[in-house]
Amino acid sequence: MYFLELAGEADDEAFAALEAERAAASAVERVAPGLATARGVRVDRVPTLAYTRRASELVGRSEATVADAAAVLTAASFERAGSVAVRARNVRGTADVSTSEAERELGGVLVDRGFDVDLDDPDHELRVCFADEACLLGWVVAERDAAFGSRAPTDRPFFQPGSMAPMDARAYVNLAAGRSLPDATVLDPMCGTGGLLIEAGLIGARAVGSDAQSKMARGAAENLEHYLPRDRWDVVRGDATGLPVADDAVDAVVFDAPYGRQSKIAGHELADLVGGALAEAARVAQSCVLVADRSWEAAARDAGWTVSARFERRVHRSLIRHVHVLDRA
Repeated sequence: MYFLELAGEADDEAFAALEAERAAASAVERVAPGLATARGVRVDRVPTLAYTRRASELVGRSEATVADAAAVLTAASFERAGSVAVRARNVRGTADVSTSEAERELGGVLVDRGFDVDLDDPDHELRVCFADEACLLGWVVAERDAAFGSRAPTDRPFFQPGSMAPMDARAYVNLAAGRSLPDATVLDPMCGTGGLLIEAGLIGARAVGSDAQSKMARGAAENLEHYLPRDRWDVVRGDATGLPVADDAVDAVVFDAPYGRQSKIAGHELADLVGGALAEAARVAQSCVLVADRSWEAAARDAGWTVSARFERRVHRSLIRHVHVLDRA
């Protein structure tokens, strides 16, 4: 068993758990604020997750007190030796506990069991996470890239206002293609500046995109060349309702549908554009994530998709993203 430290706010937890389950873990279950357990973990995929900070091999679970956590660690059976660092965390301040006391007491337990303490470069790191009335203890096995959140859409050679944040883009790619990663081909039929495709390429997938506007297709290609100079990717100018892609040629489709109430977009009524894109997506791939400013569940079902999950995620006061996780019926 493992436990996962989920990123984001409380409202993101179900979303984060599903991302982890589809891309890096099995049987994920939320057990306390910001924490989940998993039966299995693909250790090599954890660093590519967006909404999971780290995964740890579960040592045990206790009540959220230092004494109970120390008792669990004292009784635990594990075959490890060398140096160790204990890192305690009070998730979102939901537990009435001192993390410095926890690190001191549990470090003492490990010293009594023959470990040396090394806070700078330990052989092993023990995570002790307190959340609400629970405490999970575990040995760290994988962590998300610490520099992941440092990139911004404004850093790209080609930028347009309204571009999606890399953290969200990566999560959507993982939800769509996680089961096939890293050997996946991911298609974005409305690629815009290429934000979703950049994240697909950075986590190991082959990125394929199209956009009805020549300016956007050229700009996306410029961005992909910048971020993925040694990888295979393709961007073309094309209509999302008539993709130049063979049946079942890609593993997953992920796209951010146009927002607002425009009457016509690229020559289509909005409903016809989204419905047509969903139908084409169902022709070329087994899974899809559609991000939009409203629910398109009915259109997705009409296009042959099963709606496995849908999340409403607030971006700012005037925009809620509706995230549809789709599997081909």
